[in-house]
Amino acid sequence: MPRLSVVIPAFQNEAFIADTVRSVLEQSYTDFELVVADHASADATLERLEPFAGDPRLRILHTPAGGGAEANWRRVSEAARGEFLKLLPGDDVLYPGALEAHVTALAENREVVLVSSPRDILDAHGRVTIKNRGLQGVARRVQPGVDVIRQTVRRGTNVFGEPGCVTMRRATLEQAGGWDARFPYLIDQTTYSKVLLRGDYLPIDRTLAGFRVNQGQWSVALVNEQASQAKAYHAWCRSKAPDTISPSDVWLGNRRAEIMALARRAYYTVNRSRMSAE
Repeated sequence: MPRLSVVIPAFQNEAFIADTVRSVLEQSYTDFELVVADHASADATLERLEPFAGDPRLRILHTPAGGGAEANWRRVSEAARGEFLKLLPGDDVLYPGALEAHVTALAENREVVLVSSPRDILDAHGRVTIKNRGLQGVARRVQPGVDVIRQTVRRGTNVFGEPGCVTMRRATLEQAGGWDARFPYLIDQTTYSKVLLRGDYLPIDRTLAGFRVNQGQWSVALVNEQASQAKAYHAWCRSKAPDTISPSDVWLGNRRAEIMALARRAYYTVNRSRMSAE
């Protein structure tokens, strides 16, 4: 059984999947498995995986069409066997040392159920547009998970980062019910919160991943719903931790979420030409 499972829910990622897989297989840390589940892609995603098929660390699965992102995220995560789990979208990349840093942090801190680190924001060609994004306002130490949930509510944005920035204890994820898409744009953030209600959090203050923004990304299509889903998420967080998250935390987070939605929309508009892989 590998110590770590890296799982990739692939969908229409022909332009990026090879870079994503290579960024995992070339890591210095070796005690891992890599599981890729293709969600009935109509492009050449599976063909781009063929050069890696001989690697014994890699398994390729097929997820039937339907069910949205949650179906493939659950499918690939439920196939994992490792003690720790990292979900990496099929268009993002890991930087050298990412797996070792996250596994070491979890192994040395048994009370910690989730770790995360900053990322660079990349365009479709892998060029950095924003450096070292993440961990806004988060204390750089082990802390109760609920305290960091409060921080992400107050900030009105995901201070943890996308799944490629995060590694969790697989058993805790399963105890929390797995990936939760009740707020589709915030499937990762909601799930992190369910995990963090069960243990501590540790930030790793190193940029260890690249999050690629491109036209095929489902979060781009949801830009107009971002603020409303964030507000619903804030209310849900308060219902789960009313002694820690106050009405004023929710109010502040809602205002900041409105601003963040406008900022993302502006980013997509300004960088439209850089979001195409062609």
